[in-house]
Amino acid sequence: MIQHIQKQADPATILAAARAAGLAIPPAWPLAATVAVNPYLGQTGRDLAGTAALLARVAGQPVTMARDWYNARIASGEITDADIAGALEASRSPLRPRSIVELKAAFQVPVTAPAPLPTVADLAARVSGIDWPAIIAERFGAWAAHYADDGQALWAAPRGGHAFDAWRAFATHDLAPEIAGLSGFAAFVSGLSGTASQTITRAAALMGLTAGAADGYFHRLLITLGGWSHYARHRLWQAELRGESDDTITGFLAIRLLWDQALLDRYGERIGADWRAALIRYAKPITPNRDQVIDAIMQDASERGVQRRLDERLRAASGDAAPATIALQAAFCIDVRSEVFRRALEAVDPAIRTLGFAGFFGLATAHRPFAADTVEHRLPVLLNPGSHSCSGDASGHAADLSARFKARAVRAWGRFKLAAVSSFAFVEASGPAYIVKLARDALGVGGTRLAADPAPRFDPPLDLTTRIATAAKVLRAMSLTRDFAPIVLLVGHGATVTNNPHASALHCGACGGHKGDVNARLLAALLNDADVRAGLAEADILIPSSTRFVAALHDTTTDAVTLFADGEAPAALEQVRLWLAAAGERARAERAKRLPRARGPQDILRRSRDWAETRPEWGLAGCNAFIAAPRRRTAGVDLGGRAFLHDYDWRADQGFAVLELIMTAPVVVASWISLQYYGSTVSPDLFGGGNKLIHNVIGGIGVVEGNGGMLRVGLPRQSVEDGTAPVHEPLRLSVCIEAPTSAMSAILARHDGVRALFDSGWMHLIALGEEGGMVARYAGDLQWVALGNAAKETLAA
Repeated sequence: MIQHIQKQADPATILAAARAAGLAIPPAWPLAATVAVNPYLGQTGRDLAGTAALLARVAGQPVTMARDWYNARIASGEITDADIAGALEASRSPLRPRSIVELKAAFQVPVTAPAPLPTVADLAARVSGIDWPAIIAERFGAWAAHYADDGQALWAAPRGGHAFDAWRAFATHDLAPEIAGLSGFAAFVSGLSGTASQTITRAAALMGLTAGAADGYFHRLLITLGGWSHYARHRLWQAELRGESDDTITGFLAIRLLWDQALLDRYGERIGADWRAALIRYAKPITPNRDQVIDAIMQDASERGVQRRLDERLRAASGDAAPATIALQAAFCIDVRSEVFRRALEAVDPAIRTLGFAGFFGLATAHRPFAADTVEHRLPVLLNPGSHSCSGDASGHAADLSARFKARAVRAWGRFKLAAVSSFAFVEASGPAYIVKLARDALGVGGTRLAADPAPRFDPPLDLTTRIATAAKVLRAMSLTRDFAPIVLLVGHGATVTNNPHASALHCGACGGHKGDVNARLLAALLNDADVRAGLAEADILIPSSTRFVAALHDTTTDAVTLFADGEAPAALEQVRLWLAAAGERARAERAKRLPRARGPQDILRRSRDWAETRPEWGLAGCNAFIAAPRRRTAGVDLGGRAFLHDYDWRADQGFAVLELIMTAPVVVASWISLQYYGSTVSPDLFGGGNKLIHNVIGGIGVVEGNGGMLRVGLPRQSVEDGTAPVHEPLRLSVCIEAPTSAMSAILARHDGVRALFDSGWMHLIALGEEGGMVARYAGDLQWVALGNAAKETLAA
């Protein structure tokens, strides 16, 4: 064993470092309910250059694109000298170039790809010729796939207990490490005692890990576990939402650390000097170098270029008020895919006006689907459920019970055909019956559809006071409290895809990776309730008796919209269906131009049924802006399906309660989406989901590439590139809000977590003026800088 070389860290310091390392890992939700996650979640206190320095050290990964990508945009004029000058002036780094000329000259010099600091396994591999990092990845993945299985395995591993204890039971009988050359490893594990935390402190002391090096080294080890660390972080996230705790990520760290301890015992004499040198490097402060500062400045310049072009479009908008007579209002999710359809729908008839609101429609419900035993959280992952709902027959669930028997029969049949003993006989006896199905699927005439459950209901029912308060809160948050149309659509969204493990990632993120139909139908029923309307009238929200709220579901893959006229359907719905069909045709024509190999609008429908199609739609690729303003500021403006659009009128927002809700919930969720696409594009090896063509589902929770190894998280390559180049332009989100800067500053002052996102530059905050253009930019530390002609205007109301 290597001798102690520096002052040892006390156990409390080591455990604090272990917790900090765990919190630096972003969570990853399982495949059944995948939602976008900010991969830089643990780095919100650092700016982009500082994060570049950190990830270079612990992962060897960049946080910006290659310099050729920016140079091409400079050459095309997308990034101008004015954009670069603005970014250069905003930089606070002492390493920043002194002029645009100096920055451009420095930017022409190629940079070397970063290399992470070594682990003990890396050092052991160098001297032994044995790929210990790959062996650890394979053995850890083999165990973790069984431990984390969520119903995929027919012969599941024992559940319950702590991760570290479960691994010890596995590792004491695993001879693979010994065969690879780590003799005595099983006996070493068998002789361990104590908890995961005790194991970490003991191993750290034996390895000579110092206080300064522990945090970075633990972070490095968790990075080597790939998506398994993200899975463990998700378990901790969920536990903390419930007011509990979970030690899975601590157990995973202990397991990975024990491998290094054993390898240091085995190769200590040969790698001791290199290990001591690595510890010194791990203990050094994390500070960006000049190249990382320059790359961060150019990233900022590229985002300013996009903001400049967005400002031009917003200023060119007519800003006209809604028509005197509105035949239809349609509230869509703020999802960027809705922007295309909203624009198409409004172009069909001038008497149509659309709105934008978070797709869970303010109802944070834990929902039990029809004939199911599971409960789905149809709400943003930042929240806990505020109510419960179900779909089924309210009088005894007779129909529900029959459907349950059918569902169980289907599941039993599926397990029979996959079981170890019966699977071979099943193929012999039943294989020919599947010929027709295989032919239909291969020709793209089969496939799935967005089937709807019976009407959902709150279970237990909400009392009248709660129903009225909920309805009022939602309508005010939607800025929809007067001038109601005869028909008001509440449009959730989902996606039709075939043979896609990441299907839930194309559903509604605000609904927890599920379709938005349940929330839309619950709200429609609430707002059609006569007693609720009477209560709303007392709160000065007068809904005409002739107004009917109708739930709908927008299929973002096909741009078809399904209406749910629960109860008696208004005659006007036939005209609404015609409008929606015409809008769908327009939207498909626009989206077909972006999708690879799409042969026109009708081909969009075929792609959703094609089990070999890796790009049935682009999801939220291209997202770059969040706009909270009255619809008249963006009506008719082609935003290319790249902007989250939230309706907001600050003049009707007493006390700015709605603004506070927008800035602390939808804006944060949108930033998670934006940064997941960003991370999957600039660092695909670290934050990307890999290649769909070689994915295999593991445990029902995630995918691996090939037949094993580490879990992959983030977006697959096919979701962010078209096969030759990125289709997603990696940009941090530009949040544009029409509201007084003083009100936004007051909200940031009350919410440190949200403020950190803006102060550290993970999002841009821009104030829109009376004419719809950009008038001020948030500069950090609750300070604002006037933009353009706005220097002559008052920045606060």
